[in-house]
Amino acid sequence: MRLNYLDTMKEKIKIENIDGKLFEIKLVEPDNYKPASFTHYLHNNKNGISKFYKKDALAHVKEILEKQYPLEKITNKFAEEALQYLIFDFKKTVPFPATENPSFKFIDLFAGIGGFRLAFQNLGGKCVFTSEWDKYSKQTYKANFGEIPFGDITKDKTKSYIPDDFDVLCAGFPCQAFSIAGRRGGFEDTRGTLFFDVAEIIKKKQPEAIFLENVKGLRNHDKGKTLAIILNVLREDLNYYVPEPKIMNAKEFGVPQNRERIFIVGFRKDLGIKEFQYPEPTDKSAILEDILEEQEVSVKYYLSTTYLQTLKNHRARHESKGNGFGYEIIPQDGIANAVVCGGMGRERNLIFDDKLTNFNPITKISGKVNREGIRKMTPREWARLQGFPDDFKIVVSDAQAYKQFGNSVAVPAIQATAEKIIEHLYNTHSGIQPLR
Repeated sequence: MRLNYLDTMKEKIKIENIDGKLFEIKLVEPDNYKPASFTHYLHNNKNGISKFYKKDALAHVKEILEKQYPLEKITNKFAEEALQYLIFDFKKTVPFPATENPSFKFIDLFAGIGGFRLAFQNLGGKCVFTSEWDKYSKQTYKANFGEIPFGDITKDKTKSYIPDDFDVLCAGFPCQAFSIAGRRGGFEDTRGTLFFDVAEIIKKKQPEAIFLENVKGLRNHDKGKTLAIILNVLREDLNYYVPEPKIMNAKEFGVPQNRERIFIVGFRKDLGIKEFQYPEPTDKSAILEDILEEQEVSVKYYLSTTYLQTLKNHRARHESKGNGFGYEIIPQDGIANAVVCGGMGRERNLIFDDKLTNFNPITKISGKVNREGIRKMTPREWARLQGFPDDFKIVVSDAQAYKQFGNSVAVPAIQATAEKIIEHLYNTHSGIQPLR
């Protein structure tokens, strides 16, 4: 028998004892903090931050060893030796490993599947804490980065695992309204919202820079009050220099998707940074054809005749009322609409693809597979629309994958902005190393 890093990442471990009998052991559920601490320890064993995670990491390994070897006495020393071995094993199994000699450190809140992390790692950064509550997103994050995110960031217990001395806080927090009846619209007025938890972490940890991302609608949410409160809290209560937020479009940064999101950047005022220019659009343009699968895709992505007719009828009803709502087929030299979590997200990004040769359905559909060559994009194509590389693993169902990529950030736009942030920090002699 042997224990390796991949064993510790599974929900269940199958082991064979000396008599040849097979046993299946269910691992401890991630919400007890130990598995997350374990993976965070492996990622941070050389940078001094591992002390925040070592106690629970050792306990996690010890629990697994005790279950695998119930007749052995597992000492703390033996567990620590096993932990050091796992560090070596771990380096061989992670698709997107952490930077070996990082220039700066950051944390990834509301991490989703790691769009922020990819961007900052590409610039030489090291992620030292991750938080994400959705269990399916955690699976994808774990498969690609070898790290289990901590859970609910609203819990004080979760916040207690956030280390000190990181440089940038990243967060794509949800948009929520605030209750400001008769008050000034400050820090206390954001209580009960997820932005309050972000602000609380900023207040306690004082990172040099912050990078927040949200939907475009934040600008006009609650008649502009929501954004006004956020900026007031960051500028006045938390003492950060925050330039005017900017709406950034993914299509201007090399991916063929019309996706607008608001970016909010801030710097601690004592750094003396008094100006910031968001990145200009790149000269790299892309069209839908650039991201489409070259080979024939599964018949399951092709619409049935019944469903296609339903979409046509639905659009006709709306057009008769003067509305433009309905499905849309994107030309191969065109730009995709924003990929979104649900609703008509996939139907607004249909394509023509005449490569299908097998029209026998493999799922239950009403009617036959359409012969017009109309299909949904695949999850991999959605990943490409968001700037994820092809070796990014998709380990969940199609339904979950569409949701995850629809909720994610567009990596190239995030990375272009992150590069500007790091350049400013480097120029202030704050200890950040120059970009490689």
